[in-house]
Amino acid sequence: MSVNVLCIGDVMLDVIARIDVAPQRINYGSDTASRISTSSGGAAGNVAAWLTRTTARSAIVSHVGDDPAGAAIIAEFDNLGVVHENLAIAGQSSGVVVVLVDASGERTMFPDKGANSNLTLADLPPLDNFQAVYISGYALLNPLSRPAVLAMAEKIRADSIPIYFDPASVGAMKDVSDKEIHSWFALTNVLLLNEEESIYLTGSVDIERALDYLLEFAEVVVIKRGSLGAIAKARGYDSISVPAVSADVVDTTGAGDSFAAGFIAAYGAKHDLTAALTAGTELAARCVAIVGGRPRVGTAI
Repeated sequence: MSVNVLCIGDVMLDVIARIDVAPQRINYGSDTASRISTSSGGAAGNVAAWLTRTTARSAIVSHVGDDPAGAAIIAEFDNLGVVHENLAIAGQSSGVVVVLVDASGERTMFPDKGANSNLTLADLPPLDNFQAVYISGYALLNPLSRPAVLAMAEKIRADSIPIYFDPASVGAMKDVSDKEIHSWFALTNVLLLNEEESIYLTGSVDIERALDYLLEFAEVVVIKRGSLGAIAKARGYDSISVPAVSADVVDTTGAGDSFAAGFIAAYGAKHDLTAALTAGTELAARCVAIVGGRPRVGTAI
């Protein structure tokens, strides 16, 4: 069964600076040699884009500005086959994130949300044809878009459509209380987070205890572990782990988003946790082997 997934959240222009030295050897206040590239990004946009490389279909709810960056982002969605409506807002600037990628492939991001902050409940399309919804934590961590996204989540729940949620960023979560974050989790069906986020949210380095804690809020919890693969647990069942898929790591930008796309497409179709975890790790391996957080237009990847 092919699922149609609605992705809600941020869409950005990524400006990626790759350096060949360790971060501590950056010449702050002077020059450090780098290789610069640009591509579309943003967690929700990345998930929607990678879903086009699965059996699923995708649509995006977000905003860009009426500027060259916005035009490029829209053109890429069109070429990938991501459905969208009313993306561009007149007089607004598109969101931009500067991504610093070091010699190990680790990335550090400096985002400017831009038009992403202007989401409203009216941006939510009719839900009749969607079997799953992905919500990026960045959209809830942004106080300007938070009310609209929470209202969307309530409407989606009322229509009994499964919500997959990725809290997205430890750095941004520090500005929000644990109680509020937990209230977001309770709106969702499946939590997708990485190990750093699970430790921050639960206070436990014991991954089984972290899973059990988070299962108090959501029916299924998935923890992405990078080179260690991924682990998941559903209420009432034992945890399931899969190893990472071997890859030549070039850039980890979008790795978690591609994993989410592979997982949602597979789990939405068959509700098989092992198959979904495997699909997520396979798609993530394809992502880290290229520069940027999106699949390339016009290629197999």
